Amino acid sequence: MLRLEKYNNNNFAEYYSLVKEDEVMKYITGKGMSVSEAKDKFQSIIKINKEESAFGYFRVLDTDSNILGECKMVHYKRDSSLLEVGYLLKKIYWGKGLGTKICERMIALAFSVAPKSSIVGIIHPDNYGSKKILENFGFESYFNGTEDNIPTEKLILRR
Repeated sequence: MLRLEKYNNNNFAEYYSLVKEDEVMKYITGKGMSVSEAKDKFQSIIKINKEESAFGYFRVLDTDSNILGECKMVHYKRDSSLLEVGYLLKKIYWGKGLGTKICERMIALAFSVAPKSSIVGIIHPDNYGSKKILENFGFESYFNGTEDNIPTEKLILRR
């Protein structure tokens, strides 16, 4: 069973344990984050979590409160009429179906709070696992190129 809890100010160590790993971050930033990069990003996450009552960034925990990864459902920064889904897992949890379960929970959250909003998923074009998850939920690719100097593919679930 997965538990999702919004990040709060006390969760930086857990957050950093995820984002410092090169392997986990290779499809997001290309490499693990430094402490200062992680602190900056974490502060932006806390700000979003304070501004958003239903949406935000969530820790993904198992029944024993071990952190498995994280996920998000937020307003898309380039078009606030859209939502953006995202998720990442520690490498030891890859390939176990958890990405699908997390994505399903985030989509259900989006549909319950904003049923008419389309959802964007942004991935690295080589991240076939995430692409397959999104496509299985009906997302369709609409952009494949470079954005902010990072190879990017965007998929959308239209509502």
